Amino acid sequence: MSADLPVEEPARRVSPPAGGARETDAWDRSFRPWDLYFGVVWAVTLIFTIAAPNSAPVRATAFTLFLLLAPWYVWFGRAELMRGPDSRGALVYIYVAIGLFVPPAVLVGEMRSAAFALVPQCFMLLSMSRAMWAVGVLNAVPVIGWALWWRPDGEAIFFNALFSVVSLAFSAVLGSWIIRIIEQSAERAELIAELEASREEVSRLSAERGALAERERMSREIHDTLAQGFTSLLMLVQAVDSELERDLPGARRHLDLMADTARRNLAEARALVAGGAPADLNGNSLPDALRRLAARHGPGPAEVSVEVTGQARALAPALEVVALRTCQEALSNTARHAGAGARAAISLAYSDAALCVRIRDTGRGFDVSAPSGGYGLSGLRARAAEVGGSAEVRSALGDGTLVAVHLPLPPPSSPSLTGSPA
Repeated sequence: MSADLPVEEPARRVSPPAGGARETDAWDRSFRPWDLYFGVVWAVTLIFTIAAPNSAPVRATAFTLFLLLAPWYVWFGRAELMRGPDSRGALVYIYVAIGLFVPPAVLVGEMRSAAFALVPQCFMLLSMSRAMWAVGVLNAVPVIGWALWWRPDGEAIFFNALFSVVSLAFSAVLGSWIIRIIEQSAERAELIAELEASREEVSRLSAERGALAERERMSREIHDTLAQGFTSLLMLVQAVDSELERDLPGARRHLDLMADTARRNLAEARALVAGGAPADLNGNSLPDALRRLAARHGPGPAEVSVEVTGQARALAPALEVVALRTCQEALSNTARHAGAGARAAISLAYSDAALCVRIRDTGRGFDVSAPSGGYGLSGLRARAAEVGGSAEVRSALGDGTLVAVHLPLPPPSSPSLTGSPA
């Protein structure tokens, strides 16, 4: 006898990943048909036994012995099927099940139909070699015992023996196929578990990278806006402190500048929290925003000029923010490091393919190869790289500094404002 249903794999599945119990739930759902299958085969075998031509005492004996197979499966076998193959409990279950099956099958030939329920369990619980031994016993021993006990005619023995051999061969072929399916299912389950673990790891790393990128973005925004504003406030406080005793009008003028700087810082902080455009770009074109930025650094010896060449047009907000922040950082460095009397010039050049922003000052310059612990220049290069551009800093001691940023642009799609020198 052999099973006529494909066997699912109950015990060789891998443990479900930590993120959920999907594999276990799927198996719990798929195992119920096996309970139904065992119950149907068991009930049909009992019906065959009742209808068998044997004497009533023989049928009653076989019926009583076979009844024990159902509680043995429910109490012990099902748990072993759920637990796993080749365990000591699995062997005990199969040995006892064979012991409960063989005597009734020897007494009543119709009982051999119960092998349809037991053969699949052999392959589900045992290794291939042990399963084949168990299937051989299930197919051969009942026929041999039946022939020795009842001593039927040669024709009946021949046909039953032939059927047993064919059933055993079919069981071997089917069993090997079942084992391969089970092993492939286990491999797929392991691959799925590994894939889910890898996906969770990728998700975790992606979240960490996103958080790191956001921290870097916020660091650049704070450095280029609030930190520079606070630096200006400190410089103005120092100027006011030196003028209180000897130049009261100058002190008042610097106090007005402090108030204006604080208001700008407050506006930048609100824009930063809201995730909107910088305050200078809010409702203004990029050239206008740069002119307003230049005006705050002059007039006077440190006057900043702005020159716009090409056809100015509205760009993607990210590109305009990079251009504005570049100028803010360069002018802040000029104010702090270029020296008294240094002049600066901003050049904004539009073309069909790129926007070039250049900030040159006439200050004392510095050695670009010397190590620097500052954040400004590295943040400037990172900003440009985020939008596919590049940044370059040229300087030499006593020869001023040039900051140049090259930003690729999409082709112009509409008429735009025409820039003019400031």
